[in-house]
Amino acid sequence: MTRVLRLAVSLALLLLAWEGLVLMTGVPHFILPAPHRIAAAFAARFDLLAAHAVITATEILLGLVLGVSAGGLLALTLTASRRVRGWLLPLVIASQAIPVFAIAPLLVLWLGYGLASKVAMAALIIFFPVTVALFEGLRRTDTGWIDLARTMTAGGNAAGWRVMLYLRLPAALPAFGAGLRVAAAVTPIGAVIGEWVGSSGGLGYLMLHANARMQVDLMFAALLVLAVMALALYLAVDRLLNRVLPWAADTTIPATSR
Repeated sequence: MTRVLRLAVSLALLLLAWEGLVLMTGVPHFILPAPHRIAAAFAARFDLLAAHAVITATEILLGLVLGVSAGGLLALTLTASRRVRGWLLPLVIASQAIPVFAIAPLLVLWLGYGLASKVAMAALIIFFPVTVALFEGLRRTDTGWIDLARTMTAGGNAAGWRVMLYLRLPAALPAFGAGLRVAAAVTPIGAVIGEWVGSSGGLGYLMLHANARMQVDLMFAALLVLAVMALALYLAVDRLLNRVLPWAADTTIPATSR
């Protein structure tokens, strides 16, 4: 069986079990709608779901780009300067003690109900894992490689940047890739949290309003669209990293099954 076929079979079995559970227990549809009701709501409100999905997808992609860029830049700065690292690293770590739900209302207050606050929230939630992943990769470069590179260069400040660009950074890319995979998985969480706190559109906004109107089937349909978007983003990032970093292959997979 291929991976796609296994996934399809697993989903089919899950949906059948769900449908059977609802049928046997007689649970009200406003508590747990059956899959056929969710499918009907998806078909009937496809235009509405698509419009809100575009908003959330835009927030997710912009937040991912902003968070990865900011986290990567900070990781490079922390690695390049010991003095800056002594000041900034404790602040970055301490910032993670603040729950993201506590920051979301402030972002809405400062940036408004539009796109900016949701992008900022999505970027904020992935900023730390990206920074830590790249920083750890940069600081764990083999010391033998660094000594050899410094011996072969002319020395001076320029040599330090050459070591960073041609040695440390390529060696850190697999660790950075792990941070990107985490970012791809959690960026949708940040966007939806921002929409829940205050927004005028998006799948999170739609889910809140559907729940308030007891349209639970529509809420599940929006949740399904969000899950598909998040899975597609993760798979796209994972496939891109596998192409860009062919030397960082998964050694837990036998060569014959790849």
